[in-house]
Amino acid sequence: MTPSMRLAGFLIVISLLFLSLGANAAPDPVATLKDYLKDLNSLSADFRQITLTPGSSGEQTFESEGRLFLRRPGQFRWEYDKPSEQLIVADGKRVYLRDTELNQVSHRSQQAALDGTPAQLLVSDRPVEEFFALRPLSRDDGRLWVELEPKADDSQVERLQIAFIDGQLDTLLMEDRFGQLTRFIFTGIQRNPKLSDALFEFDRPAGGDFLQID
Repeated sequence: MTPSMRLAGFLIVISLLFLSLGANAAPDPVATLKDYLKDLNSLSADFRQITLTPGSSGEQTFESEGRLFLRRPGQFRWEYDKPSEQLIVADGKRVYLRDTELNQVSHRSQQAALDGTPAQLLVSDRPVEEFFALRPLSRDDGRLWVELEPKADDSQVERLQIAFIDGQLDTLLMEDRFGQLTRFIFTGIQRNPKLSDALFEFDRPAGGDFLQID
């Protein structure tokens, strides 16, 4: 073997080695999701919610804003400020929805309400694989994406897609069984803040309708 052939072979081996090291060093979206959920006790964040309905050709059809609080396991508070005030509270047993404009409260069992939803993903302290099948997604937008498909046959959610930037939660996409797509964009995230018990206690307002769904 001539010196030039030896050099060429050496360069090929080095190139393959660097390619291998680069592949091993690339962040794993599924591992990023699991790491994020590990040791997550509580969370607070501002959110912007954009909903696209089937047949809207990608046009924005509804937008709302608010703030969320969650405490694992099983409790969350979802406050909508715009365009109208709504409040969703899960106390660990039931989920309550208060619509200020309609002066109405509806409530149902938490297990039935959250099955296969983003809330179940965030508030449950059980392994995420129990509820969702996971797979990484490849997109050229500077984010790490992972797709989650609910394992429950009766879930109203078809799939979830979650994006991370530098290991931090950034965006969540949810597609339901009717083809409606909802995007949540999170800002001002605080991980493991100390949250008051009162945030997860629902006080029934005087008057109005109080509807039990199940």
